[in-house]
Amino acid sequence: MQEQDVKDKVEEKPPIPEPVEDIGELKDQVIHIRRVTKVVKGGKNLSFSALVAVGNYRGTVGIGKGKAREVPSAIAKAVENAKKHLVRVTLAETTIPHLVRGEADAGAVVLRPASKGTGVIAGGAVRVIMELAGIKDILTKSLRSSNPISVAHATMDALKRIKDPDVVCKDRGKVKGTVWQ
Repeated sequence: MQEQDVKDKVEEKPPIPEPVEDIGELKDQVIHIRRVTKVVKGGKNLSFSALVAVGNYRGTVGIGKGKAREVPSAIAKAVENAKKHLVRVTLAETTIPHLVRGEADAGAVVLRPASKGTGVIAGGAVRVIMELAGIKDILTKSLRSSNPISVAHATMDALKRIKDPDVVCKDRGKVKGTVWQ
């Protein structure tokens, strides 16, 4: 009898994962390119490091880094890396549902929702990521480090921390509209 139970367990197949939602066509934009050198016995090896953001302007965005001897190769590697690290962002029409702070290494970013028509008040890496995510109205402040890599990672951390208002209402047992007050 035990042999039959073991056979049944072995023959069970894992559940088929649900298909990933179609994210549409992704656009990419270079945030930062830096020239890096490695000192070796025969001199210096020159290469390029690229930081790129990709997004579909409808709530999906990701960043990636790539390094190669030529700039186009570094950008291509960064785009492939960014596609592997996509994040779904909860939007409230043209802005985000609530204030959020993100940190990564020495970079810190504060994202604050804004009324319609405000535009993207951001600079550098934060602006690129917000536009690719499809956020049209937002106030941002970059704190501490001005390094584009740290700021980009802090921005992605902040976007990951955004919570869906419907889920929060359900968890707290409250009516929508009273949760963020």
